[in-house]
Amino acid sequence: MDTDQPNLPSFQQHQTAGSRFGPLGFAVITMSDSRTPETDTSGQFIKDAVTAAGHRVARYALVPDEPQRIRPELEAALDDAAVAIVVTNGGTGISLRDNAYETVVARLDKRLDGFGELFRMLSYSEIGAAAMLSRAVGGVASGRIVFSLPGSTKAVRLGMEKLILPQAGHLWFELQKHAQRK
Repeated sequence: MDTDQPNLPSFQQHQTAGSRFGPLGFAVITMSDSRTPETDTSGQFIKDAVTAAGHRVARYALVPDEPQRIRPELEAALDDAAVAIVVTNGGTGISLRDNAYETVVARLDKRLDGFGELFRMLSYSEIGAAAMLSRAVGGVASGRIVFSLPGSTKAVRLGMEKLILPQAGHLWFELQKHAQRK
C-alpha cells in the first residue's frame, strides 16, 4: 500500500490514507412500506452518525420496498457526483415484500462479501441464530461504495458504528487510488 508513513501499524495507515479525502458524501435510502420521514428512525440514525463522524449527507430518500421505486433512487444516488457512499436500510430479510437485496445486488459491479459476513457475525453475538436471516450486503457500483443494511435501528447502529464509518475513508481511498491514474 502506498503511504507516506510506512512505520505505522496497518490500521493506522488505512485511516491516514482515507483521511486525505476529507468529509465524504453519503446517500441514505430507506426502503420501507410502513415508515414515513417522521418515523424513519433508522434513516435518521444513519444521517446523524454520518454527520457525527465528520461526513455529510448528500441526499436522503424514503421509498417503498418495490424494485421499480428503489432502482431510480439508487441510480440517482450513484449518478450524484456529491455521493461517495450509498447506505440503504430495509428490505434485506426473507419475506415476500423484502426486495432490496435483489435490487441492490443486481446493480453491484463488485461485492464486498466480507461486509455481509462480518455484519452477520457481529449480529449473531447480539441476536443469536436469527442473524442468518439478514441479507446485508456491500459492494461497489458505478464507482461508488454501496451498503445495504436491515431496517431495524439496532442493526443500522451495528453496521454504521462497527463496519461502515470506521472504514469509510479507507474504502474510498482504495476505490480511488487507481482510478486517478487512468
